[in-house]
Amino acid sequence: MNEERRRELGQFLRDRRGNLVRAELGLPPIGRSRTVGLRREEISSFAAVSVTWYTWLEQGRDINASRQVLESIARVLRLSAAEQSYLLAMGGYAPVPAAEVALIEAAPPHLQGLLDALGFPAFAVAPDWGIAGWNSAYAGLYSRIAGVDPADRNLLWLIFTDPHLREMLPDWEETSRHFVAEFRAEAGPRLGSGPHTALVGRLLAASPDFAQVWADRGVEGFASRRRVFLHPHVGELVFDQHRLVPSDAPELHFVLYVPTPGTPTQERLARLGG
Repeated sequence: MNEERRRELGQFLRDRRGNLVRAELGLPPIGRSRTVGLRREEISSFAAVSVTWYTWLEQGRDINASRQVLESIARVLRLSAAEQSYLLAMGGYAPVPAAEVALIEAAPPHLQGLLDALGFPAFAVAPDWGIAGWNSAYAGLYSRIAGVDPADRNLLWLIFTDPHLREMLPDWEETSRHFVAEFRAEAGPRLGSGPHTALVGRLLAASPDFAQVWADRGVEGFASRRRVFLHPHVGELVFDQHRLVPSDAPELHFVLYVPTPGTPTQERLARLGG
């Protein structure tokens, strides 16, 4: 486990410990009124580990935690499935080591062909959340995509630094939080790698909003959901957002914006050339 992952694991544990509701675990308030947050002693007791060892874990010390112990702590902290996967990744129990994930600048031709064949906005996202390909319908939705410097053509970077895109999202605050939580969950195995560190560092320097959301350490898995855009030329566009992973390129994933039935989205897309 590298030093950055140890620090992140410790801070993640402290944050989640501090958010637990004591009554839900059958514990009385601390003092007269503190009803949220457990002591380290209480976590270690529930997880059946020594308080000294658990304290070292939170402090980011160079100790080895078994998968079984981390899973036990995850149960005590009542972590979601995505949060537990993230915790295990921080502990070195990730399905794909960071070194095995290569950066991708462009989708393979056959996958770009698939994007082009779709009649609704779709794009390909690389492991670092770089946008590795898109179709004409997506270019109609987000007209700036082709002109963005390739170094900045990153979904997370654009959502926090492009005011044009921000104006198109009436639920920008909610959407940006979802993205950061999903990015953190997926980037767990690569935390501390050069590209990951560089991207997060750039965002922290460029966007106070990102810095605030990143500090919350939200973690969640992807879930299909409704997306609304306010396009400057055709007005409101409503999509159901889905994600697909090509079986022959699992390091990529496709984000699909399927027009929501019962809305004028499909007709308005046609006016944009999509």
